[in-house]
Amino acid sequence: MSADTGHAEDVRRLLIVEDDAALARTLGRSFERRGYAVRSLEGMEDLAGTLEEYRPGYAVVDLKLKGDASGLTCVQALHEHDPEMLIVVLTGYASIATAVEAIKLGACHYLAKPSNTDDIEAAFERADGSTEVAVEGRPTSIKTLEWERIHQTLAETGFNISETARRLGMHRRTLARKLGKRQIK
Repeated sequence: MSADTGHAEDVRRLLIVEDDAALARTLGRSFERRGYAVRSLEGMEDLAGTLEEYRPGYAVVDLKLKGDASGLTCVQALHEHDPEMLIVVLTGYASIATAVEAIKLGACHYLAKPSNTDDIEAAFERADGSTEVAVEGRPTSIKTLEWERIHQTLAETGFNISETARRLGMHRRTLARKLGKRQIK
């Protein structure tokens, strides 16, 4: 019996959807050492076929996939396939807008890169949320507000840079430069 075919009840099956092959490989090996059966995909192309023969209970999805594809689409497809699946979104482009959308679409948690296996596994365990989280009041800077507005618009346009720049009334290169400065990879 293969550990990743879904026949063993005690096997934790994880699907990693990440276009950075080195990161996917590193996460995969780390989770395998913790007893997970792991499959990795670079994007949405093979998702439907993979889900026909592999039944993950957990998923780690990068927010920005190859070809400017949105991981939010992947989160939605995974949640529709199995509403009980625990999905964690990883991103180098963290924003409140994309975090809210990820949760609405079925993710249980949202983590900014760099995040490691401990962070992700802890997020799986905190899937139900907690009322114990401290509510902090802190002033929001203009730069933070701008960053959040950019990412809200990115999410609305399906991460289309040109359309986002048009909606924000800025040149595409200016937007690309702003995104490049704030990358967390």
